[in-house]
Amino acid sequence: PAMTASREGSLDAPTRLPLNWEDPEFSDPEALDRELERVFDICHGCRRCVNLCQAFPTLFDLVDESETLEVDGIDRNDYPKVVEQCYLCDLCFMTKCPYVPPHEWNVDFPHLMLRAKYARFKRQSAPLRDRLLTATDRTGQFLGIPIVAPAVNAANRNRPARQLLHRTVGIHRDAELPRFHARSARRAHRALPLAPAAEPAPAPNEAPPQELQAQAAPRAPAKALVFATCYGNRNRPQLIDDLVQVLQHNRIEVRFSRTEQCCGMPKLELGDLDRVRRLKDANLPPLLDAAAQGYALLAPVPSCVLMFRKELPLLFPDDPDVQRVAAAFQDPFEYLHALHKDGRLDLDFKQPLGRVAMHAACHQRVQNIGNKTRDVLQLVPDTKLTAIERCSGHDGTYAVKTETHAFARKICRPIVRQLAELEPDHYGSDCPLAGAHIEHCGSFDRPAEHPLSLLRYAYGL
Repeated sequence: PAMTASREGSLDAPTRLPLNWEDPEFSDPEALDRELERVFDICHGCRRCVNLCQAFPTLFDLVDESETLEVDGIDRNDYPKVVEQCYLCDLCFMTKCPYVPPHEWNVDFPHLMLRAKYARFKRQSAPLRDRLLTATDRTGQFLGIPIVAPAVNAANRNRPARQLLHRTVGIHRDAELPRFHARSARRAHRALPLAPAAEPAPAPNEAPPQELQAQAAPRAPAKALVFATCYGNRNRPQLIDDLVQVLQHNRIEVRFSRTEQCCGMPKLELGDLDRVRRLKDANLPPLLDAAAQGYALLAPVPSCVLMFRKELPLLFPDDPDVQRVAAAFQDPFEYLHALHKDGRLDLDFKQPLGRVAMHAACHQRVQNIGNKTRDVLQLVPDTKLTAIERCSGHDGTYAVKTETHAFARKICRPIVRQLAELEPDHYGSDCPLAGAHIEHCGSFDRPAEHPLSLLRYAYGL
């Protein structure tokens, strides 16, 4: 059910309202269709978001091809065609829509799409392919077995095998698939576990959520806990090593959580909110211990930071433990920038970076922290960074599925064109998946690089 905005007008900053997803009306088909029709009608009358992703062209084509040329002419059975194209990047909410809360029309298109995904998942689950692609913990654990990983990596680069996956599973034959590593990042850094807190975490009612949210301003304690993420742990362990090396070079004590499961973002995008709850319950205790001991919580994948920092607090607004973890989570470059503001960031760089083009990941932009990646990398002498603020279209699974791979490449095309014009010495993205997708779409003569890898290189580590 839509929540009423606190006041009219759209001149204030956008406000995300909590999702009352456990209310039966939230997934009621009739109530959902009424809200979809209401918001679709507003979007049809505006059309400012037509160039963001494929969801809006799909909606507007349905309108333009209907008998009435209005939303009321669309068959409600076609509404899922719009929902399927939304991968919850949140850019329409943050950068385009003039009708978001506190405006009285209370439009939150991504959260409405999430509501529709949840209702569909609750009613009919999801295809096996989608459930497997979003089961990142189990998939990574199995495909990371020493005798399995090399075979899977070879098959992913074998044309006949990819043709078979394309026809039978629905994973596009041309999509870039990640490599799997038998030696995970957490195993490589197993000597750095975080012990349980000596003192119990604060009582749940010690501080209300409003006060805890106010504590979320950037700060730079001298110790950090790294949430490795599924992707960093099994697919890009080098990324975790880059982060650890940069932090330790700056005299930061680094630890890892005793246990770690997926942050829940893949299941959120699938609409499996009950699984999101279970993952939240599994991850919170060790993260609460770390927050209680004064650790900054860092993750090298923006989607994971966003999940703990914004999405979980909106799904569980009355859970003070969720609020405490959200207050302690930071983007790595936000943390490094805070170190610099404190006068504690090592500025003795050994290597210039030259011209750098860095894609600003959507899930980083919607955290409203500013472009801290640019600010930190430009501290390196003889470095000029150009930020590219366009969606890459990857979204973890959207770019690999047969039915959406072409759309993902289309969305990425403006980034590829801009990179071709800039001809940078280095390029990449804060999102390693987006970086790999951009590299794959552009066929450049050099690989995409994560900004943490560039910072490590600049330090000469």
